[in-house]
Amino acid sequence: MHVTVFSAHAFEQDYLTQSAQGQHELRFLDAPLSLETAKQAQGSQAVAVFTNDDASAPVLEQLHAAGVRYVAARAAGYDNVDLAAAHRLGIRVANVPIYSPYAIGEHTVALILALNRRLHLADQQLRANDFRLDNLIGFDLHGKTVGIIGCGRIGGVVARIMHGFGCQLLGYDVAPDVMLSTELGLTYTTLEDLCARADVITLHTPLNGHTHYLINQELLAQMKPGVMLINTGRGGVLNTQDALAAMQSGQLGYLGLDVYEHEKGLFFNDRTRDAPHDETFAQLLAQPNVLITGHQAFLTREALTNIADATINSLTCWESGQPSTTEL
Repeated sequence: MHVTVFSAHAFEQDYLTQSAQGQHELRFLDAPLSLETAKQAQGSQAVAVFTNDDASAPVLEQLHAAGVRYVAARAAGYDNVDLAAAHRLGIRVANVPIYSPYAIGEHTVALILALNRRLHLADQQLRANDFRLDNLIGFDLHGKTVGIIGCGRIGGVVARIMHGFGCQLLGYDVAPDVMLSTELGLTYTTLEDLCARADVITLHTPLNGHTHYLINQELLAQMKPGVMLINTGRGGVLNTQDALAAMQSGQLGYLGLDVYEHEKGLFFNDRTRDAPHDETFAQLLAQPNVLITGHQAFLTREALTNIADATINSLTCWESGQPSTTEL
């Protein structure tokens, strides 16, 4: 099958090529999928899209006109794909729902530890030959309450790690996993109660109509003063302006982000010669208790291998006339 791979980053191309083993013809494009670039898929039966590609209805219509009948999302999230439009057009869509919950769960904990022990500030000071410790005081995680919003596979990994630190666990999920309660003593509660009681809150929910701006000014105000908030899920789950205001007022004590609601066109790109004009992002970076990584939580060898294998498997299933095992 001939496949156009949009937003084809250098870090993933070898994994995709190795997984395809010559069975599919992959054409890698640096450009993201958009109304302007969709025509470049002409001649392909399928496209492979990434997190910040635009697979909205108008783009899907252009792809369909170009002969594309399959869309393989190289991620678990598919909020950038208009599934209703795809189904209407007869375009089949698959994602990669499980590639490595450990990668994202472990990165979440890395953000917690780095913020708590102020490792980014310590590194900056040391490189400037400033060895003072006065502004590097952290806190014991042991005995603290960690609230996990979204207790699926990734949230479960975070729960198990934080349980190992001796933390008390609170969870909020529309479909509670009772095994986390049985194994770890995690207590499911309401979103408001979790926000009011947790010392650390971490977000692992998909982005949809129900979770957009789930964390906003109202919920931030209900959190403990000085709380730590981590988001490695989707940027739009958190109202960034509200979070920035809470940081500036001191209501939020720490903010760790691997995703950002306006990351499209920013993350995954080299902008060293073209600094982004995003005042909110600049203000976040100016806060000493904010740590941001550029959507890299998934970036492990194991995860990249699994993403490539699952993507190629979907293409192979479709080529043989079978549904993909991860079809949406």
